[in-house]
Amino acid sequence: MEESRMNTVRLGKTGLEVSRVGMGGIPIQRPPFDEAIKVINRALDLGVNFIDTSLAYGDSEERIGEAITGRRDEVILATKGRELKHIDTSLKRLNTDYIDLWQFHNISSLELLEQVLGPGGGMGDAKEALRAGKIGHIGFSSHNLEVAKKAVTSGQFETIQFPFNFISNEAVDELLPLARKNDVGFIGMKPFAGGNILDANLAIKYVLQFENIVPDPGIEKVEEIEEIIGIVNGSWELSRDEYRRIEEIHNELGTRFCRQCLYCMPCPQGVNIWFLMITQGMFRLWPLDKFFEKMKEPVESGSNCIQCDECEEKCPYHLPIREIIAENLDFYNKVVQRASATGGKHV
Repeated sequence: MEESRMNTVRLGKTGLEVSRVGMGGIPIQRPPFDEAIKVINRALDLGVNFIDTSLAYGDSEERIGEAITGRRDEVILATKGRELKHIDTSLKRLNTDYIDLWQFHNISSLELLEQVLGPGGGMGDAKEALRAGKIGHIGFSSHNLEVAKKAVTSGQFETIQFPFNFISNEAVDELLPLARKNDVGFIGMKPFAGGNILDANLAIKYVLQFENIVPDPGIEKVEEIEEIIGIVNGSWELSRDEYRRIEEIHNELGTRFCRQCLYCMPCPQGVNIWFLMITQGMFRLWPLDKFFEKMKEPVESGSNCIQCDECEEKCPYHLPIREIIAENLDFYNKVVQRASATGGKHV
């Protein structure tokens, strides 16, 4: 695929002209360091100018910082954190003296939103960093629909990052129109639904139907970004058969699907509910050694469950959390058995 200049879209009141599709920074932790650099540079070569990451994403910031050395003016750089010190740490790790868009990471409750916007809650420090030129714009991410709606209408944020795909499309009816009305740029995280949507053509074309959403799929391989940009540069029209397939996939996955809103957390018994709800997705996305590394603590914490059902009472999607966790622990044990039988291969 030849180098190209992608269409851009205005990211709300920031005024930033970002590529029609961005790049999310979680998966870039997974490949070897030198391969990660190649992936990022290939994305830039293909016209991607918006890269989003977080201080919390392992060494993602360092990898991006290394890749954009000498190409900083080609990138609209976004990252996330919670406190002023996080901004300074991200600047160092990203090897830059300014961050285009800094976002409060995962504002998960109305109480946390009030804290962020209240005295000493973080917004004051962010605005200080803004005045100092360390950051260019302030946004937030969330998995909680009610929190997102209130934050979008608060007048304090220029962008929102929220899950958006044809399985988790709760934002369509209210949040998306609110963002448009308040000129808040909308970054659509998880266009592949956390790895649950395997068809890139359907996933990307669906999100592109919404003109004011900038999807930022996580990328870890050169082939992935080339495939996605090929879709972006082609026709976005969905055929009748494609709409039918989207409906089939939606029905197959149903509503028994963790949106990672974290309403269930924290568990009073210390169970890492979140990771135990997404165990099978983690298996699909991570190399086996990394999968075992990341799941070790969550799996051990599963034995603390006393079947109190508090998590299920808090889940806004009414998921049978205890049942799903039991299934995922069984899945994990079978993975361990297969890995033992195959000499540690990811099968």
